[in-house]
Amino acid sequence: MFTALKKGRVAAATIGAASLIALAGCTNEDPTGSADDSSAAASGDTVVVGSFAFPESQILGEIYAQALTDAGLDVETKFNIGPRQQTIPALQDGSINLIPEYNGNLLAYYDTEYEERTTEEVDGALVDAVAADSLQVLDSAEAEDKDAYVVTQETADENDLTSIGDLANIVPFTLGANPQFVELGYGVPGLKDTYGVGTEEGDVTFLPIEDFGGPDTVAALVDGTVQVADIYTTSPAISSENLVVLEDPENLISAQNIIPLLSDDIYSDELAEALNAISAELTTDDLIALRDRVEGDEKATAAQAATDWLTEKGLMG
Repeated sequence: MFTALKKGRVAAATIGAASLIALAGCTNEDPTGSADDSSAAASGDTVVVGSFAFPESQILGEIYAQALTDAGLDVETKFNIGPRQQTIPALQDGSINLIPEYNGNLLAYYDTEYEERTTEEVDGALVDAVAADSLQVLDSAEAEDKDAYVVTQETADENDLTSIGDLANIVPFTLGANPQFVELGYGVPGLKDTYGVGTEEGDVTFLPIEDFGGPDTVAALVDGTVQVADIYTTSPAISSENLVVLEDPENLISAQNIIPLLSDDIYSDELAEALNAISAELTTDDLIALRDRVEGDEKATAAQAATDWLTEKGLMG
């Protein structure tokens, strides 16, 4: 993801550092309780799908838009809108009425001190949070795009590293991440408090890198400048550089599952069925592959990547 959103993600997670989130499948009914919500599709209402201003969000927007079009709904797109300070008002004023979201960051927008950690907890808290704005969420996907402690395959193999706590096996080490990571609850402080890594002075040396898990961070990890790095879980470098995302059994880092966010007045059974089917299929590995096609050497369009994924999954005829 691009730096602008990462900074927003950092800001949200800084305050809700302990938070993590979710309820992946309990919101496919209209929370307003209306008995005739399925009429939206028949009423001729147009579903306007928005996206944030970075490639992954546009790919997801294309997936939503194409699947809904295939389901017989009238669909328009308004992509690359900006951060939540713009997308939430757009949902409220009807400029858009559907957007692919990230459950943890969305909850942080409504509650900066949220303490939910798992997907189920976060999704559950979101139902009431977004309802205040006449919005609702549907099922969240397995797919997540979130911060992760990452090492090279060689480092993992040589030191038996599978989870974050195993980093105790390689102290002292240098950790590379965005500058705020040294203070974030899921960053250096959380590494110590949650996993007991870095309890002694000099155990963890912090190297600030400004690109928020981007090429500079990846290069520093691969060339050995740092032994551990904060890299987002859908980065194509995870695959292309054969990197290892360390497991987080204590839920230090908040869940960030992909989840559809929509306005109440556009809800229909047809829409919910199509979007929930996407969430049931979408994995983090899928996001990595989709981003690699669009952002890597192939330079596929977001629309083509979305079409191919939907077809492969049997979600579009």
